[in-house]
Amino acid sequence: MTLHLGYGTNGLTDLRLDDALALLADLGYEGVGLTLDHMHLDPLAPDLAARTRQVRRRLDALGLGVTVETGARYVLDPRRKHGPSLLDPDPDARAARTRLLVRAVDVAAGLGAHAVHCFSGITPPDTGEDTAWKRLAEALTPVLEAAGRAGVPLAVEPEPGHLLATLADFHHLRTLLGDPAPLGLTLDIGHCQCLETASPVECVRESAPWLRHVQIEDMRRGVHEHLPFGDGEIDFPPVLAALAEADYRGLTVVELPRHSHAGPELARTSLDFLREAMAKGAAPC
Repeated sequence: MTLHLGYGTNGLTDLRLDDALALLADLGYEGVGLTLDHMHLDPLAPDLAARTRQVRRRLDALGLGVTVETGARYVLDPRRKHGPSLLDPDPDARAARTRLLVRAVDVAAGLGAHAVHCFSGITPPDTGEDTAWKRLAEALTPVLEAAGRAGVPLAVEPEPGHLLATLADFHHLRTLLGDPAPLGLTLDIGHCQCLETASPVECVRESAPWLRHVQIEDMRRGVHEHLPFGDGEIDFPPVLAALAEADYRGLTVVELPRHSHAGPELARTSLDFLREAMAKGAAPC
């Protein structure tokens, strides 16, 4: 089974970035989901271009692939989690998020990343659904144009509680935007278990043509809580087999953003778990 496993730096925030990358390479990961944030690669730092080149050299030396993730909680606003969003009522605030995502595309191109991840944000109070979708489409258009120029796919993630929460919502966005080539999907396996009517295996199969990034963790039905493997309800061998059958070649990144206190140990046990699940998924019935 050929899957390329990575670990998200949002689950290693107590480590310096160089130390986190070395840890993942030593454990045997093939890549990293690099969240642009102040403690690792700060997208608002004045020396971003130089730092990006430095991180690229480090990734190359360690043999790690990378996907750029943009889920930092307070990178734009120290008082509002994930604020401002692409749906903010203030057009200047929406533009700030768009600029951040365009900058993320530039960083991804500099790093040689497989994709740039993003999500829609929560619909603000007193905002109609049609208005929210219009704002999202307009705010993402410059990002998609930048992604097209850079040759780096934009992988939008359905996120529970957000405007774009499900796979059906992703396809609605594709339709609104005219199905642009740079637009792809981040599929979070836990979110499939949490929210989708289809099983995680079915979600993988149905979304295969648009898969550009995969996040993975355990989860329970109806509860949006990222859990270490074995603490939730997901049967992973068939999920991993479905990803392999779909010929998905990007990174499959462990996503445990609330477990940084145990990040190094969870990185080790997660890799062991996924390797065992891959072996079971590849075994003949």
